[in-house]
Amino acid sequence: MGNVSSSFQQAAWRRLRKNRGAMFGLVVIGLSVIVAVFAYYIAPDSSPNANRIILEIGSKKPGFKKTFVLLPKDQRPVLRSFFSRLISGQEDFYQHVPVNGYKIRGRDSIVICRYIDEGVEDTVAYATGDVPFAFIKYNIQEKKFLLGTDKFGRDILSRLIVGTRVSLSVGLITVIISLSIGLLLGSLAGYFRGKTDDIIMWFINVIWSIPTLLLVFAITLALGKGFWQVFIAVGLTMWVNVARLVRGQVLAVRELEYVEATKALGFSNIRTIVRHIWPNIMGPVMVIAASNFASAIVIEAGLSFLGVGVQPPQPSWGLMIKENYNFIITQNPMLALAPGFAIMLLVLAFNLLGNGLRDALNVRGRI
Repeated sequence: MGNVSSSFQQAAWRRLRKNRGAMFGLVVIGLSVIVAVFAYYIAPDSSPNANRIILEIGSKKPGFKKTFVLLPKDQRPVLRSFFSRLISGQEDFYQHVPVNGYKIRGRDSIVICRYIDEGVEDTVAYATGDVPFAFIKYNIQEKKFLLGTDKFGRDILSRLIVGTRVSLSVGLITVIISLSIGLLLGSLAGYFRGKTDDIIMWFINVIWSIPTLLLVFAITLALGKGFWQVFIAVGLTMWVNVARLVRGQVLAVRELEYVEATKALGFSNIRTIVRHIWPNIMGPVMVIAASNFASAIVIEAGLSFLGVGVQPPQPSWGLMIKENYNFIITQNPMLALAPGFAIMLLVLAFNLLGNGLRDALNVRGRI
């Protein structure tokens, strides 16, 4: 039995590798996971939530360059460990002051032309200590904003990178919640049938009749707005598809010989379902899990856009579109288009992977 299962998995993997669309989706998802895990080490702005606000350079176009003087803050932040920074970033040690130019004055000071707005600047002198050239080397930097800045002067690329965590996290937690509930209720309904099936199917039909977005709104309002609340809200609305699929699969296999053999051997119903039925219906479940992952990303973006999802200053692609959608028809459309393209690419990747899994596992027409 083990050899048969192993050979089937190998054959499925060979079919999946031949599917270019599925492999493209797999590569995009893999890169997204790496970006999400190491977001604060990849992003140009490694401050918590990529929330470095520099109002003077707000709403700049992609490719914008500016010179900054880095001035030590009055209260020096605590230096975080590798894992602490990996999870929540590192607070800035310096205040970033945009300048148009600078020159050394004497042996212990530097005069800078502080940038305030287009055509507006202010001349300010700062003490540099005994070695002004060292100050210039370490405290004056030129930064390039590849995707521009939002209205608060925050780096769009950094917020896009950190926002990858939200989209992948909501998809992952949604899939875990939906699979847990869907597998349990669908298996009970399909295996025991009778009154158990009638009650569970009645409950499924009631949930099915409520529009998904309306149900998400109700759960979100009951749990409150926030990072974890939107995960739970989306997860609790997407288990119905899983439950209906699992019920149908269990009804199809419960009369097969290997299930009858487990009954003859005296195995418990729970063992039969978990150890013998579930492994044989995981193909269709994996396909619908990939579809739910993509749907969860879109729903989370929609909730954040409507203001009931992830709350500022935490970056979310939907929230970024909400904050900047008015720039689409004005001078800087990339502020809203960049997160929109990111959502489209990640959702496309999961849909392509789901289609590839369907073909590789030969479950066409069964879902």
